[in-house]
Formats: sequence, C-alpha cells, structure tokens
Amino acid sequence: MKFLYYDCFAGISGDMNLGAMIDLGVDPAFLVESLRALDISGYELAVSRQSRRGITGTKVDVVLSAHSGRGHNHHERKLDDIRKILTAASLSDGVRRRSLRMFEAIARAESKVHGIDINAVHFHEVGAVDAIVDIVGAALCFEYLGVDRAAASSVELGGGFVHCAHGTLPVPAPATTEILRGVPVRTGGAPREMTTPTGAAILVSLVDTFSDSVSFQLKEVGYGIGTGDTEIPNVLRVMLGEKSEDSSGSGHESGEVWLVECNIDDMNPELYEHVLDRLLEKGARDAFMTPIIMKKSRPAVVLSVLCDTDRLAGVEEIVLTETTTLGLRKQRLSRTTLRRDADSVMTDYGEVRIKRTFRGNALVTWKPEYEDCRNIAREKGVSIQDVYGAVERAFPQLNDVTEQSK
Repeated sequence: MKFLYYDCFAGISGDMNLGAMIDLGVDPAFLVESLRALDISGYELAVSRQSRRGITGTKVDVVLSAHSGRGHNHHERKLDDIRKILTAASLSDGVRRRSLRMFEAIARAESKVHGIDINAVHFHEVGAVDAIVDIVGAALCFEYLGVDRAAASSVELGGGFVHCAHGTLPVPAPATTEILRGVPVRTGGAPREMTTPTGAAILVSLVDTFSDSVSFQLKEVGYGIGTGDTEIPNVLRVMLGEKSEDSSGSGHESGEVWLVECNIDDMNPELYEHVLDRLLEKGARDAFMTPIIMKKSRPAVVLSVLCDTDRLAGVEEIVLTETTTLGLRKQRLSRTTLRRDADSVMTDYGEVRIKRTFRGNALVTWKPEYEDCRNIAREKGVSIQDVYGAVERAFPQLNDVTEQSK
C-alpha cells in the first residue's frame, strides 16, 4: 500500500505542507484548478524554489489581493459557514470529509481554550482565505497522491511567543497544544512558532500513527519550505513509499517499541501512582506494575514501561530518579496492533470523542471517551449511562467507514 510519512523535525504549517506535497509530485495546476471549486476568491498561489540551511524545496504562499486582506468578513466565519462552503463545492467525498475533520479539530480546540460552544467559535485565522486554501489543499494533495496510510514523527513545536488575533500568546499556541493532545511532541527547537494550529490539524486528521521508528520502502522525498530561517532547517520533509500491512496480509500493523523494566521491593507503595503519572506525562505509551515474590519471599513489583525510541532517555531518567531501583533492563520488541483512530459524534448532550479500531478497512471495536462522558454527565446532571446511550444512538452515522474516512 502507498505510505506517506511526515518528518516534522522543524514542525509543520499549512503552507509548508502544500510546498512539501508539490515537491513530492502534486501538480500545482491540479491544485489551483481544484481549489476553484470553493466559493472563495481574492487570492493566488505563488509557488517558488527556495532553500533553508542548504536544503532546497518548494515554497508556497497564498497571496491575498488588496481588497480581500484579513478584514471583517473572515472574522465572522464560523464552523457552520465552513460546512456550507465545503458542501457547496464540487469536491470528492474524501476531500470534503478530510477538510471538515481538520476544521472541526481546530474548532474543538478553540472551543476548549476559550470556554465557548463549538458552534460559537469565530475562526479568525482559520476562517481566513489562506487557511481555507491550506486545509482543503492538504486534503486534495492527500487524495492526489493516492495515500493509503500515513504516519508522522514526533512534532517540533518551537518556543517563545506568537502574535495572533487573540494577542501575544506563548508558543506553542494554546489551540495547537489542545489539538495535539496525545501526540508525541518536542519543544525548544527554535525560539519561534514551528507548528501552527492548521499544521497540527492536518496531522491529527490525516495521520494514522505517530512514531519516530517506521519501516517502509522509500520512493520519493519532498521538502516544504517554511517562512523565515532558523538554526535548524525550516523545512517539512515528507516521504512517500510502499508499506506492506504484514506478512500474513491480515490487515494488522507492525512496529517496534521499547520495554523498560525493573524490580522494586523497598519503595513506599504510596509513591507508585506518582511514578506512573510521571512516566505517562513523559510520553510513555503505557506504564504498569505487576506483583511478584522475590528472594526470601519478599513481596515486590515489576515496573514495566513501553515507549518509543525518542522517549527512551526520558523514561530511563524517571525510573532511575523517581524509584528506589539501582538499575533497569530494556529490550526492543516487535509488536502487532490494530489500526486506531479517533473521531467525534454529536449527541443530544453535546460532542463526545470516539476511539475506533480497524482490521484493514473493517471496523472492529469502538468506544466513547470516558472523560468526555463523565464531564457531560456532571455538567448536564444526567447519569453517565444516559450519555453512553446517547452516543450509541448517534454513532451509526460513523459506522460507514472506509479508507476515505481518514
């Protein structure tokens, strides 16, 4: 199957993504012509060849005409307005679905950050013409390349402060951090914003898994040039290749993970929760303790931690400093997993996130996000069973799942 990998060592933005896709082989003329299906005007796509720190790639700028600017109209645009634009446009179902998923990811984040209803969110920069082009363009490029699966590295966020519609905010912007919940990230690569909310939404909406260790047959490489220069090359690298699902063709995913373990028999059990929390905060995939009996019949536990390569050093540091162990053991394991993704469903009580697993294209299991259900139950004064029931009634709209739903 065709496999796309986002190497986000310098973060990602909407324009960097478009540049990388064109550099990878997307026809700029196709992109320009396809975007004409949207009921927006007052812009042009400027495509050029540029370099950052010796790496040459494609730079894309959405150049706004003088009368379009960033004036009053786009500040009034809400999620429903975006839906209408996408519905009216002559786009494929896959492009429309992926585009809407990106907009909804940003809307959910802005809603959470500002404490307002998702449908009351003014999209500010996301509602601007250039951001609509970035998002719909990302979906068009994804379909043009015929991508079956996508993965991404851990994401560089940057540092410092950024000026936006809400004033001066710390980097990463609050909306960016909200969108990237659960995604492996890095900070401090440069004193500027390296990943924008639009870039973050592209990743969480198109990517199936995040890992710094992937295996595939590399065919093509593209570089999207970012605005401005930094000490690290300000480029987004994307790689296109072929990847087999697994040797048996069962539709499972194969990968690798580190297992870090130690035996503990002399630590106050009250501190176990703190250790597990610290490990998960550090980016461990899982952390757990198993009761054992050691020599002289002493009761003890085995601390086990699963993590990716980029998290290994941090995990080791926590194990050695937060527990009483004098050492640890580690091994690299191969693993087989079902494909997982996340979506959301609107219920009678509000929006609830959904976790789904797939075997190939077939839906295997799904379940609502417990924290969402619990919070809604408390806010609405209803039982959590009522919320779960509302999710089950609303979920059929998500059941018709194919690869195009990514």
